[in-house]
Amino acid sequence: MSEYRLLIDGKMVDGDQTMAVLNPATEEVLAQCPRASKAQLDQAVAAAKAAFPAWAATPIEARRKLVLKMADVIEANSGDLARLLTSEQGKPLADATFEVMGMAGFFRYLASLDLPMKVIEDSNDRRVEAHRRPLGVVGAIIPWNYPLLILSFKLPLALLAGNTLIVKPAPTTPLSTLKFAELIVDILPKGVLNIITDANDLGDAMTRHPDIRKISFTGSTATGQKVMASAAATLKRITLELGGNDASIVLDDADPKKVAPGIFEGAFQNSGQVCLAIKRLYVHESIYDELCAELATLANNAVVDDGLKQGTKLGPLQNKMQYEKVKGFLDAARKDGNIIAGGAAMDRPGYFIQPTIVRDIKEGSKLVDEEQFGPVLPVIKYSDSEDVIRRANATNYGLGGSVWSSDTERAHKVASRMEAGTVWINKHLDMAPHIPFGGAKQSGIGTEFAEEGLAEFTQLQIINAAR
Repeated sequence: MSEYRLLIDGKMVDGDQTMAVLNPATEEVLAQCPRASKAQLDQAVAAAKAAFPAWAATPIEARRKLVLKMADVIEANSGDLARLLTSEQGKPLADATFEVMGMAGFFRYLASLDLPMKVIEDSNDRRVEAHRRPLGVVGAIIPWNYPLLILSFKLPLALLAGNTLIVKPAPTTPLSTLKFAELIVDILPKGVLNIITDANDLGDAMTRHPDIRKISFTGSTATGQKVMASAAATLKRITLELGGNDASIVLDDADPKKVAPGIFEGAFQNSGQVCLAIKRLYVHESIYDELCAELATLANNAVVDDGLKQGTKLGPLQNKMQYEKVKGFLDAARKDGNIIAGGAAMDRPGYFIQPTIVRDIKEGSKLVDEEQFGPVLPVIKYSDSEDVIRRANATNYGLGGSVWSSDTERAHKVASRMEAGTVWINKHLDMAPHIPFGGAKQSGIGTEFAEEGLAEFTQLQIINAAR
């Protein structure tokens, strides 16, 4: 029996097959992981379907207590979970610890939400009530950049609302999720939570499955389009949190020394593998040279190494496919711009890319027009405020954005015109479970977090009674 197992119908079970999981810092096999078959997916869905009536009838307070109990377990095992997360995902241990504790924090806050009945009308003619009912079996598909944190965006809300759940982590980062399953297996009634793995071959079966009522997916826009198409056959509810090509606009009154660290962090957090990271930086011509120089210094000074080594700022890219993709963006940088920091893959084992700053580049380059999802930042010069807003919005994406200025009121006017689900002022990547989150345009459908996110896991039912 392998060290890692699937969670199906309340039991930890072996997969019908196995697959290797690599450490992206060494390219060596970290562990053999169970791989579920289509039959095991069907077993998980059947278990969740069977568990749904009793779980839906369980009072919300009882469901809340079990979600909170899982948060306690996460915190109690945070050290082991963080080290495992770093080993399979690559991020520095401090960042992995922050992710695990963030996971527990999301569980706690989201478990505190409620689903009160609302009276719409109570008159001599009728009484109209609005109720939020669970949907049934929900499928959650998790990406490889934040395996545990993104799980916490979905699991607490789905279960609190009274649904049962099938979770499928990414095939390159399944281990920390399976370890979580092992830790909480005895907390929930059997079948309420099922965790399976695949080699990117069960996603379509999940989204087409007639007994799954909703899919909550985080990943690329291209895959999100496939999820939406597959879900259409059964008119599943969907929440899609997809890709972004987030623009950040630096106004002419910003202090380059002051804003550079926040911009660097917003672009290079998790080696740029963040859907909401700064992907395009527009800087006014009057401060362009100075800010480029500040960012280049930060990039050159960033320690890039194995995430388990003390002092590491940036780890490797998570997998070989993304590594090769980002190397293609480096080719575009050399062709279309002027590289002033980084610019190459590192000559060592692992999927390491030097943090790269590219200036003197503009739209029309692959690096500007597409989502790089890696540690390469194009810095684009502008002179006119109306023109830069138009250029920032000239994309099919609309996940996030930011404006940097010494005048908050002025920045607010620019932020209000950006076509994005979240726009920050003088910061980037500031997220919290009480703040709703969702994308515009092709960056997503639906909302996560907060009361709005909880509502996405429910069916609105109106009861209209005659007097």
